[in-house]
Amino acid sequence: MTRTSPAGTPPADTFHVYDTTLRDGAQREGISYSVADKLAVARILDNLGVGFIEGGWPGALPKDTEFFRRASAGELDLRHAVLTAFGSTRRPGASVREDSQVAALLDSGAPAITLVAKSDSRHIERALRTDVAENHAMIADTVRYLTEHGRRVFLDAEHFFDGYAHDPDTALRMLEAAVHAGADLVCLCDTNGGQLPTGLAETVEEVVERTGFRVGIHCQDDTGCAVANTLAAVQAGATHVQCTANGYGERAGNADLFAVVGNLETKLGLPVLPEGNLSELSRVSHALAEIANIAPDTHQAYVGASTFAHKAGLHASAIKVDPELYNHIQPERVGNGMRVLVTEMSGRASLELKAAELGLDLSSSPDAVTGVVRRVKELESQGWSFEGADASLELLLRREIALAEGTISETEVDTSDGPSFGAPFGLESYRVSLDHRPDGQVVSEATVKLHVRGERVIATAEGNGPVNALDAALRKALVPRLPWLDEVELVDYKVRILTDASGTDAVTRVLVESRDEHREWSTVGVHGNIVEASWYALCDAFAHKAIHRAETGEVTAPNRR
Repeated sequence: MTRTSPAGTPPADTFHVYDTTLRDGAQREGISYSVADKLAVARILDNLGVGFIEGGWPGALPKDTEFFRRASAGELDLRHAVLTAFGSTRRPGASVREDSQVAALLDSGAPAITLVAKSDSRHIERALRTDVAENHAMIADTVRYLTEHGRRVFLDAEHFFDGYAHDPDTALRMLEAAVHAGADLVCLCDTNGGQLPTGLAETVEEVVERTGFRVGIHCQDDTGCAVANTLAAVQAGATHVQCTANGYGERAGNADLFAVVGNLETKLGLPVLPEGNLSELSRVSHALAEIANIAPDTHQAYVGASTFAHKAGLHASAIKVDPELYNHIQPERVGNGMRVLVTEMSGRASLELKAAELGLDLSSSPDAVTGVVRRVKELESQGWSFEGADASLELLLRREIALAEGTISETEVDTSDGPSFGAPFGLESYRVSLDHRPDGQVVSEATVKLHVRGERVIATAEGNGPVNALDAALRKALVPRLPWLDEVELVDYKVRILTDASGTDAVTRVLVESRDEHREWSTVGVHGNIVEASWYALCDAFAHKAIHRAETGEVTAPNRR
């Protein structure tokens, strides 16, 4: 049975999209989110419109504890999602009031809490080393205690499908312990990822019929069926789906949030996101891949760059007649685009929508759209990516609007070897050196020669690396003349090496995350030299600050040198 809401109406609490990228997704090999990363991911997911964001396990991991502290201190202002903390029930034989892990869940300030508990009698006895009665009491005591403190509680029934197949009565008793103690729902977890859709759906339907409880579904992808299993569970009566961005997770990963949401909305007619947000899927997928520092899967369902790409001549000829002949949906519905691989599609509509999101109007400037499309294609062919760098994209859009309107010329804004459009300074030159000292200390030194408001400025500074030294030299030169630049703080720096198809050459992509007291923004730079790539990203960061300050207060003229 598929549960739906009136067409076009988000189902709110009748259906949950529950994201666990920051907890279960972070267990993927190769992912290590900083606290700043976690806050950025949460903001992006909230803007997409998921219902719940599982932030991590406070009390168990210091970074997760810090994340919840900063979130509750005002650094995370959620509009759509409910922040959720993850943790375990009280320990066997312990008092729930004296359990430090349970206390940490309350201290997190999260309004919702997901408890993980054993539901397989073999795990209860062998892994937890207790008996079924005590495990039942652990669940009931912890759920009741948390609900008495005003928290909304979900139960993740770990290893449920394996446990139900082995000992169904015990598995159901664990669900009953949670619901009777006040849990909102019980989430059935395919923890080992070994289920197939038909058998899983039969179990979900049987549990719903036998208990009448509200159930959710959490699937791992060890058989490659996590998305299919999730959808089968929904059709069998589940109204809460747990997913991760891009399917990140331990081992083979989890059910992919974007494939699950794409299927729920376009195939099952379930509007699980706020109206209009389905078209954000592709952008959000790529932005989160950048933060995770993992290359996007080009063949990922719905959001992959190649998902609506057609190469065969038979396909191309049919698409000329009707694009829907070889596309299962209109790619634009999920923010993607169709491509015929002999001629790249322009992506004009996507850029117009993105410009509007950034507060820029391209609708009356077709020349600007053409210029942006051309420039983006040129830069992407060189390894640039703007999915996780909105500030750099905004500067590119502003540049093309100014060119189209004739307020500047190409010769006035040549960004190939100088600061970004809008940077409040002009570059004469910079130099970076590395000094390995006799005591083993390694220090970088940078010298910049700039032109600021008609004045030639030279500044030298040291740093613990070439990029840090370059940033310090820039600030030393600029802040005395532009004091507001001191408000800009570099909070994160990521490097990715991009190798071409031959494997004999590579370029470096740098992502810089900056912030001031009002907001955060991301910029990108690409070059064969890591310092030059970093220079581009740093210049974009300062240019973005300058333009937004000019529009909200003190006017700073864009650099045209």
